[in-house]
Amino acid sequence: MNRNAGIVLIGGRSTRMGCSKPALEWHGSTLVRRVAGIVARGVGGPVVLVRSRGQSLPLLPGDFEVIDDLEEGRGPLGGLSAGLQALAGRGEVAYVSSSDVPFLHPAFVRRVVSELNAGLDACVPFVRGFRQPLAAAYRVSLAPLVQSLLASDRLRVSSLVEACRWKELDEAALLADPDLARFDPGLESVTNLNDPHEYQAATVRPLPEVHVQWLGEGARSGLAARSGTTVHAGLPERVTIRAATLGAAAEAVDMVLGSNVVAALNGGPVRQDPEEPLAEGDVVFLARAATGP
Repeated sequence: MNRNAGIVLIGGRSTRMGCSKPALEWHGSTLVRRVAGIVARGVGGPVVLVRSRGQSLPLLPGDFEVIDDLEEGRGPLGGLSAGLQALAGRGEVAYVSSSDVPFLHPAFVRRVVSELNAGLDACVPFVRGFRQPLAAAYRVSLAPLVQSLLASDRLRVSSLVEACRWKELDEAALLADPDLARFDPGLESVTNLNDPHEYQAATVRPLPEVHVQWLGEGARSGLAARSGTTVHAGLPERVTIRAATLGAAAEAVDMVLGSNVVAALNGGPVRQDPEEPLAEGDVVFLARAATGP
């Protein structure tokens, strides 16, 4: 059984946004695909997406399990209940996220789940003057407690926090992690998008700065002239670019993911999904299939 797992809550009505948040476009992907992928990278275990019954979603990889929240009108706590039940026997600690946090970094997820030790049931960040219960870690074994809170109409996620053994992680404690301090010093991981104005403002912010290396005859013409791209002296096969997805990183060096091109992310397993999300500081390795990664 995995220690860490993930739950992404995607069933809200998105009243202020005026449309489905999960399906919103995000630089060649969607918000739900990006957030689910980042959570998966942070936990290294199964990730379940909890939607409203019958809610339509954009196409997602089969790695993600989509389940329905059968208790309509119960808010995020109802979705959390469904997610914890789905992870029973498959994980010990679940990182819980909303679907509207496009700047979430895997280092933030790792930091939060790492602080949930044997004496705790929950670990909740306190950022920008607010407790962040939907950017927090909870023990999967809390499922019965959540159900009892729902049965008594105590529907706030804060009710769960106050009913269990929990720890608060303030900004200083979060940034004690060197990776998080380096890649997300402003703790933008908790920035969520509530309305069209916030969404539009977020889409024009700089994309993650990532490093791309490749083998084989990747075309280099025009690389130096691309906006935000640096060709490193003496190492023409490595560039630093801004890209939100694996597919965009490949396109930056005139390669296309597919049967003849493979990719690895930060030295991990080979990946082929062009919508795989990238985060600040990532290293993407590309190779022609004949060469191998």
